[in-house]
Amino acid sequence: MKTHLILSLKNLNFKLGKNTLLGVIGPVGSGKSSLLQSILGELDIVEGTLAVHGTLSYASQEPWIFSGSIRQNILFGSDFDKARYDEVLKVCELRKDFDQFPDRDFTLIGEKGANLSGGQKARINLARAIYKDADIYLLDDPLSAVDSIVSKVLYEDCINGFLAKKARILVTHQVYYLNTANHILVLNNGGIEIEGTYSQLLKSDNPLTVHLTEEIEEILKRQKSQDSAIEEQEARKISTTDVSKVNGKMKAIAKEMQEETSKGKVKGSLFLEFFKSGMSICEIVFLVSLLTVAQGSATVIDWFISFWTNIEEYQMTLNRTAVNGSLNSTVVDESVPFYMNWSSQTCLIIYGAILLFCLVTTLSRSLSFYKFILNCSENLHGMLFTGVTNTYMRFFDKNPSGRILNRFSKDIGSVDEILPRMLFEAARITLKMLGHLALVLYVNPASVIVVIILGILFSFIRIVYLRSSNNIKRLEGRMKSPVFSHLTATLEGLTTIRAFKAQNILRAEFDKHQDSHTSAWFMFISTSSAFGFSLDVICLMFIGSLTFSLIGLGEYFNLTGGDVGLAINQASALTQNIQFLVRFSADISNQLMSVERILEYKELIPEQQPEKPLLPSKSWPDKGIVSIEHLNMKYIEDGPTILKDVSVKINPKEKIGIVGRTGAGKSSLISAIFRLTPLEGKIYIDDINTKDITLKQLRSKVSIIPQDPILFSGTLRYNLDPFDEYSDETLYRALNEVELKDPNNIINRLENRVMDRGSNYSVGQRQLICLARAIIRNNKILVLDEATANVDPQTDALIQRTIREKFADCTVLTVAHRLNTIIDNDRILVLEAGEVVEFDHPYLLLQNKFGVFRKMVEETGIAMLRQFLETSSQNYQKLID
Repeated sequence: MKTHLILSLKNLNFKLGKNTLLGVIGPVGSGKSSLLQSILGELDIVEGTLAVHGTLSYASQEPWIFSGSIRQNILFGSDFDKARYDEVLKVCELRKDFDQFPDRDFTLIGEKGANLSGGQKARINLARAIYKDADIYLLDDPLSAVDSIVSKVLYEDCINGFLAKKARILVTHQVYYLNTANHILVLNNGGIEIEGTYSQLLKSDNPLTVHLTEEIEEILKRQKSQDSAIEEQEARKISTTDVSKVNGKMKAIAKEMQEETSKGKVKGSLFLEFFKSGMSICEIVFLVSLLTVAQGSATVIDWFISFWTNIEEYQMTLNRTAVNGSLNSTVVDESVPFYMNWSSQTCLIIYGAILLFCLVTTLSRSLSFYKFILNCSENLHGMLFTGVTNTYMRFFDKNPSGRILNRFSKDIGSVDEILPRMLFEAARITLKMLGHLALVLYVNPASVIVVIILGILFSFIRIVYLRSSNNIKRLEGRMKSPVFSHLTATLEGLTTIRAFKAQNILRAEFDKHQDSHTSAWFMFISTSSAFGFSLDVICLMFIGSLTFSLIGLGEYFNLTGGDVGLAINQASALTQNIQFLVRFSADISNQLMSVERILEYKELIPEQQPEKPLLPSKSWPDKGIVSIEHLNMKYIEDGPTILKDVSVKINPKEKIGIVGRTGAGKSSLISAIFRLTPLEGKIYIDDINTKDITLKQLRSKVSIIPQDPILFSGTLRYNLDPFDEYSDETLYRALNEVELKDPNNIINRLENRVMDRGSNYSVGQRQLICLARAIIRNNKILVLDEATANVDPQTDALIQRTIREKFADCTVLTVAHRLNTIIDNDRILVLEAGEVVEFDHPYLLLQNKFGVFRKMVEETGIAMLRQFLETSSQNYQKLID
């Protein structure tokens, strides 16, 4: 197999039969996920053959959740079979979760499962895969995102129970389950290092399998003596209070995720806001003056043509009468203005001068206008970008990416391309219309009555039109967001979509969103057409009435042929321009919807920054003391308090484990340390209140390795050192320390390409790159958010060893879902419902038989409790000695 000219798999030979469980294990980057991708047809075959007999179902390593109900995510286009559906919910441990939700499995979930926990997303992803009645099930590490108790239930009841009669390929890092697998493949560098049954692997002297089998045997001893009664009853217990809390949270999130839309006509202040965004008062005055002068020169040209025509008409009459001898030339010269005797050459020179002046001012007008207006749109984009990037993280949880992309694509496109042209045309036509009006009234003052009536009619029609068109335009903009969101979700889940042969389902869903948007757009076009037709009828009536009035009143006003021609020409142009002006003004009002939507994001509440920030020393923090005093935190201003009066002090170099049940506030505490949400109370780092320094200073001095590793599109160098602060030697040293600098590894050059979200690297490799990034920063405080949940035991051991060695002099805070990862920590912080209930050495916490931490450990089994007591006792003895 190959992608981007790099062999992902090589020399693979195996056969999978019915009723067979094939386990696939191996270190990071060994090709486990690539094996499943090749079976799905996602990777090109360079050499050899691959035959798949039967239908496939697939559970991806990173859960794919799309916007919709939970049931829609599980069924994914399949027919609803109640018996099978209920059984799937049971074996995937989802029933009790659904009992917490306001509408059970009909509850709407946001983009990427914003209102679900990581474990819930993983189980829904697995439920989708097993609900499909397929012949072969490809399961890419479905057990890592859940705790050990739930993973055991999923393996026994789902993978080895519900799917027992199916062919299964299970990629996993929970190697202790593989003693029941029919066959095991151990991959390394894209090839099979060794294969066989569990018993055969135990007898192997291969260094890789020796390590894995030792891990298997050690954990199996713990699993055999677990207390199943405790697992079943205690681990999944949910109180009525918990259900009501989750109900309220789900409803609040669902309400938040609805897009707010303003109503009514566009406020006049939007014009002012738009121009103020990129122009000063002096620039506005200069631009208006330039527009007026340019249009004035154009109007003078029209007038001068009529003036020249009258001169030529007079001189022709004069010549004709002179020939007939009926007029004394001397008298004529004295009875008319001097300019009536101008020659054609003189008029031509004057006309040329006016035309040249008009050309210069018109060109200057256009260049200046677009320069200033594009400056406004550029600044609006800057405001939008600043507003989005400086707001709290909660904004991204409640707003789908499509909604945000809609602002940056469609709305910015309107402000960049459509609005400037319309504003320019409206300004030009307004001044041109005033010039035409002046000439018409100059010739026929009585026309003012018709013009006033015309203006009243146009204004009335415009008001009626805007009442509907503004709201329709808002609706059209709102309908565009689901199109972007659906497209984003589809691109992220392409592998799953193709594995389920669900292209038609997604296409139909896209068509539904596109039809909704097109319907709104068609309604907008229809109202615009009706508006234009009404204007055409009124303009036709005006031209007719003016023409008849000139014919009837021409002799009374002593009008010449030039005057009548000028009046009709200018009236025709006037009505046309009035029509265009009314249309453009209405279109501008509609396009200002985009300005309104952009300004909504400009007004997003920014993250708190101190007015006069302190400037800590470059070496801050040099100790790593973290002191939290009376910390309270809410995600929503009128929502529930997530953290309640949390007060703890963490000493230098301490290793602190943070534990608690789902919703206890573990991740919220990390958010508070990084000031990702508004908070009350104080957090000190080395005696400096984090509220007194800038967010950049704070976040650059605290490293984090998240559970879901984040990589950006670019190069490996950019992901390790985005601001070019470190030498190549430092970067390579960090890669060496996490064992990624290897000639046989695809990560061997800093200029290696990183695809979007790091999709060309495995999850484990991404995690190690994040670890390397933390090593490079060399900060005194490190936060781990279950950083080893999705990696194999070897990588887990590597990460733990690297943290112990490289961060021995650092304060380390570890959010743990698997208790064995923090049992050797100096102290453990136990949270429950946002409050600190215990904070002490793990050995002392385990001595309290009624303590929360003791109960959490008991739920993992008696053997695990004994081991924890032994390990913590040894560590505690070393501490007091």
